[in-house]
Amino acid sequence: MRGDYVFRVRLRVEPSDPDVTLDPDTFETVLRRRAPEPGAEGWLFFRDNCWRGETNDDAHARRLAEEALGVPAESVAFRELACDREYYDALREAIAADLTPFRADDVPEVLTKYLGSSIRVVGD
Repeated sequence: MRGDYVFRVRLRVEPSDPDVTLDPDTFETVLRRRAPEPGAEGWLFFRDNCWRGETNDDAHARRLAEEALGVPAESVAFRELACDREYYDALREAIAADLTPFRADDVPEVLTKYLGSSIRVVGD
């Protein structure tokens, strides 16, 4: 079972040596953050960090990327939750077990509310 939160990140590299310059000094890359197993600690990452398939707080998303990468992040954009079928089914079951934290009536509403249409089940 595997799930990954996928982000597009624009990074700035600042040389510590004043005699070194970079051109360009920014670049884009793809950051994949392993999604915790549904029900395990941290599994509500999508609820706490996404809204309608986008990051819900740009400054917070940049801080998370900077902490993980150790370089300044100029921008972070959520792209998708990429997961296998087993992870997707477990996520749906964990959400269905308690809808209260999501303030929603059903699982499809939760997934749409936080992830929009940005879920890709791989290997199907």
